[in-house]
Amino acid sequence: MSIAADLRSADVTAPRLPTISPTSRRALLLAGAAACLPRPALAGAQQEEPLADAVRSALSAAIASDAPPKPRFEAIEPRLAYLRWLGEMSERMKRKKSEAQTRIEFLETLWYESARAGLEPALVLGLVQVESGFRKYAISVAGARGYMQVMPFWTRSIGDGQVSRLFHMQTNLRFGCVILRHYLDIEKGNLFLALGRYNGSRGRAEYPNLVMGARKAWLMPGQS
Repeated sequence: MSIAADLRSADVTAPRLPTISPTSRRALLLAGAAACLPRPALAGAQQEEPLADAVRSALSAAIASDAPPKPRFEAIEPRLAYLRWLGEMSERMKRKKSEAQTRIEFLETLWYESARAGLEPALVLGLVQVESGFRKYAISVAGARGYMQVMPFWTRSIGDGQVSRLFHMQTNLRFGCVILRHYLDIEKGNLFLALGRYNGSRGRAEYPNLVMGARKAWLMPGQS
């Protein structure tokens, strides 16, 4: 799914995890129990790279779109599944965010932005856990900011240049999801390489292992 295709769709539904090659899958499975622990504000970060005009325009449009973080469902079953997910994830997140309304707002926004970018919510939750430990105002030594540790150069490349907005919940989650979707497109759906690129460590296993290990804590019963 491309970013442009995402923008043409008004509704969002829960996506499936991108395909992982057998070689990458073996590397990801090396993650141990330590991968499930939060490691706030990692030093690695996205690298600034030249963007083609068409890519820059598509990314800018994806960031600027003012869609509300409320899903719309045409059938009752998807809505019930979403509500079950919301309740389950809120319960699991109590230790990280003690205030119920704050948890719900965060999860609603994360689900919406994940689905809008064609990403699995459990994957994005795992990435947030590894990147920032769910700390809204986390800053890494590399200067990455917020929940998804977005580098400030992205606000110049595809945003309005206001770096402080990376501490705004929906703005940060939107940037992070759009960037990860962009990296997945670049890597032709290879999640292992896309995650490495997100952390500035493309081709090395440590960061993808950590994210995929953390992802397991956010899967619904029956998911794998």
